[in-house]
Amino acid sequence: MKAPEFLKLFPAFRNTPDSLLRDFLAAGNLQTVPVGTQIYREGDVCSGIAFVISGDIRVYKIGQSGREITLYEIGPGDTCILNASCILSGKTYPAYALAAAESEVLLFPAPVFHRMVAESEQMRKFVFTIMNERFTTVMELVEEVAFGRMDQRLLDYLVERSGNGHLETTHQKIANDLGTSREVVSRLLKDFERRQQVKLSRNSISILK
Repeated sequence: MKAPEFLKLFPAFRNTPDSLLRDFLAAGNLQTVPVGTQIYREGDVCSGIAFVISGDIRVYKIGQSGREITLYEIGPGDTCILNASCILSGKTYPAYALAAAESEVLLFPAPVFHRMVAESEQMRKFVFTIMNERFTTVMELVEEVAFGRMDQRLLDYLVERSGNGHLETTHQKIANDLGTSREVVSRLLKDFERRQQVKLSRNSISILK
């Protein structure tokens, strides 16, 4: 990838010395990740780090019961802070990462990323900024799970994710995102439908005014 294209997506690196940025990009490998690809499993060694060019990557945890909860999603112009932490600390990946849509990523070997963090102030600022954003996201998630009523959390989710009052998704996907079971989501949606708050179709939810 050429520097202008990269900087358009990752403007934090605009003040990086040309020679350092050129060497960094030369080490990157542009890859297409098909939808549904399991990028990481808990306990995997992080041999590289992906900078997302397009698409959507979901990072999540799985409990002993098999229930999933989405920690955060990664889109264009972003990278996974757990991936970065894994490389910098020498620890294994502590969650799961899945391509929620076909994604294009610029993949850098772990030693190259490690060197860039050591040599580039811009890389360090980029990593710290993402760390702060993800920390805030996860804290909000903890607060919602611990203190939020599930029916209100579900309503807020539907309003936030719907476009023009319509959402194409599955009950299982909603359950994964909210950290609950599909049965709970289905029951609540049926309650909403009975109260004429939503209209349910196969893999489709419409919010009624």
